[in-house]
Amino acid sequence: MNVTPRRTPASGLSVFLVAASLLGSGLLGSGTLAQSVSSPFQAPLAPPSAAPASPAQQAFDQVNRLLQGEYGGLSTVDRAALAREYQARLDAVCAPAPTTCPEARAYPVIEAELTALGDEHSFFQTPEDFAEFVASATGGNRRQFGVKLAPLDGQNRVVLEVVPQSAAEEAGLTRGDVLLTLDGQPYTYEALRAARLAGRAITLGVQRAGQPAAPPLTVTLTSRDSSTRDLPRLSFTGAPAPGAAVAAPAPAGNVAVLRIPTFLSGGGIAQRVHELVAEARLRGAQGLIVDLRGNTGGSLAECDSSVSAFVPSFTRVARSAEGNSRTLVSRGSRLEDGRSVGSVRNPQLWTGPLAVLVDKGSASCSEFFAYEVQYARRGPVIGESTAGVGNTATRIFPVGDAALQLTILNYIKPDGQPYPERVQPDQQRDQTEEDLRSLTRGQDTLLALGVQALVTAPTITQDRARP
Repeated sequence: MNVTPRRTPASGLSVFLVAASLLGSGLLGSGTLAQSVSSPFQAPLAPPSAAPASPAQQAFDQVNRLLQGEYGGLSTVDRAALAREYQARLDAVCAPAPTTCPEARAYPVIEAELTALGDEHSFFQTPEDFAEFVASATGGNRRQFGVKLAPLDGQNRVVLEVVPQSAAEEAGLTRGDVLLTLDGQPYTYEALRAARLAGRAITLGVQRAGQPAAPPLTVTLTSRDSSTRDLPRLSFTGAPAPGAAVAAPAPAGNVAVLRIPTFLSGGGIAQRVHELVAEARLRGAQGLIVDLRGNTGGSLAECDSSVSAFVPSFTRVARSAEGNSRTLVSRGSRLEDGRSVGSVRNPQLWTGPLAVLVDKGSASCSEFFAYEVQYARRGPVIGESTAGVGNTATRIFPVGDAALQLTILNYIKPDGQPYPERVQPDQQRDQTEEDLRSLTRGQDTLLALGVQALVTAPTITQDRARP
């Protein structure tokens, strides 16, 4: 299950783009931006010689050395003064045992200090959150049913997505299904979560999407350790959903829908995007919609190379305390200050009509993706204003068994225009509970708007001039 977890980094582990959910990529190898590191995580600075400090004090000191020496975000808060203020709070927390105060006692103090920093891109992860993130970020296994849910009638009960090869997929759950009962009792998310943690078999009463008049069906499933890998996938649609408020006919023939649930999952995202674009072309798609709803971000390298399947070329400047670096992305290849840092095999370029769907859950490098499409005037972005973490990159620093996600870079275009914190759609359409109820009836209202937008969306030629 993935339902509104605690604030967690969501990007590759070498260099990260912030996001507000669990999902992962690019754990092994060098940094995904201009930076390069010798291991997946940047080791914390060595502590200065001093009298032995408690585990809590050591964790606090590591975090504050990183805040002083590595921070590259836009916060103007006096970080030295911040450290002094929260040192006093830690002293109070650890007063009963100042030399043996356990590391966990420092966690709430560190979390409060990072909140006071005023940078939503930087935050602290407990060991539990960090361990779960690492499993997700590498495309590894974790105990799950493999279903992502949305709230309806006070409970997370509407199926938004099913993870491939998961227990939920094997049980036949699909997007738009509504969970009504659990083991014969009224459904609650708390009961579902308890069953997941226990690995206990459960029986769900389910109202099938698009079949509101049909009697509920029952499915039995058991959470298990299964892969978090969730690669892009392709489907096809041809017309707006029944009852959708649209004013023009949909394009004739197929519309390809490229769903990118994350830019994490241990790599392979961009390569799969290019392969699916080739498939869409071979199958005669006359328009293409990229669905980034709920995509909380991931590896910027994967995101950049994915965008290049739709935008011929784009350039970005990263600003840090150490200076500026320039990234050029074109035809599936990335250059950092003129040096090749990665490419996809058999790169594709979709030149037909394009639209991008986003919502308030679209975060981090999915915001970069949408912005590059919007900046290049490649096609309309449709949906809600995005999460608001789309203008920086972050890095994970281990702190004992916990971790600090810290902003190390911020971005501008070559002309000096800053990247926006959040993407404002070309066609604003806030999602409501009624839209969710429509989904349970088999109608995706935002997707229908995307299909309609393709009627007037621009096309490009292969040789459009590079920026």
